[in-house]
Amino acid sequence: MEHDTTRPLTDRFGRRHDDLRISVTDRCNLRCAYCMPEDPEWFAREALLSYEEIERITRVIARRGVRKLRVTGGEPLVRRDLPVLVGLLSRVPGVEDLSLTTNGLLLDAQAGPLARAGLRRVNVSLDTLDPERFARLTRRNVLDRALRGVEAAAAAGLAPIKINTVLVRGYNEDEVERLTESAREHGWELRFIEFMPLENDGSWNPGRVVSGDEVRRRIEARWPLTPDPAADPSAPARRWLFRDGRGAVGFIDSATRPFCADCSRLRLTSDGHLRVCLHDDTEVDLKTPLRGGIDDAGLERLIEQAVLEKGRGGALDLLERRRVRLPRRTMHQIGG
Repeated sequence: MEHDTTRPLTDRFGRRHDDLRISVTDRCNLRCAYCMPEDPEWFAREALLSYEEIERITRVIARRGVRKLRVTGGEPLVRRDLPVLVGLLSRVPGVEDLSLTTNGLLLDAQAGPLARAGLRRVNVSLDTLDPERFARLTRRNVLDRALRGVEAAAAAGLAPIKINTVLVRGYNEDEVERLTESAREHGWELRFIEFMPLENDGSWNPGRVVSGDEVRRRIEARWPLTPDPAADPSAPARRWLFRDGRGAVGFIDSATRPFCADCSRLRLTSDGHLRVCLHDDTEVDLKTPLRGGIDDAGLERLIEQAVLEKGRGGALDLLERRRVRLPRRTMHQIGG
């Protein structure tokens, strides 16, 4: 089967899908309260897709125009021999961008091998620069290791380094200026993410959301911004440039300004399910037919049908309901 972007994966709302998030594990070496329980039940090893299975699904989906891949978890770096998978994915025809979302704890040792295998860049989740606050959130006192990992990624040439920060009112919204100043000093691209109802502990409510507009106004009070004229319209982040030329900052306003109308993302869970919307529990099992001997054409039909059945957008439904229905999976099982 040839690479065929003339038939892109398009849903009934006309949205083209060119971005695949690939979760390789549900396991993590942190225990962030809004992501997973303290003592989670992990998927059995045999339940996880093998690297060869992930590569095959990716090759099929890339033939239909998917060009951006992001490897996620859980914490993807706890999966053994991850550079092997990165090497496989980097050679998939049609893939133009290959990135990784991580908490950074294992980047110190793995940034170099990952870069040599073909990884282009990393997103590092970092919600605070305060060690005590970091320990309370993650239940692990390892902020220094995360920061060393970011330094290692920069040294390995994994750029641009994006820092993902979830702001929660009453917890860390007072660090906006400190985080922004640090990002400007180190050359990171900071991305502020609104608190979404995908948490483990049932703590989400609209009052705890710190809106992107509020954060942008605070930043502009010290560092004037201008919208990025070259920003990707299908990207989840609204990207702004610092007028003094020192980098950019992004705002992922999932709760107050849902971007469902331009969504181009699909998710492959570590146990082999295709998920077409982060906020919708509907999934298609690809692993069972894959292991049952389905051919590539049959696999492609399953993927195409899942995209055709995608709804208008789970975040829009949430905004209109103003009430939360906890997802069947928590974030560590879905993939970031």
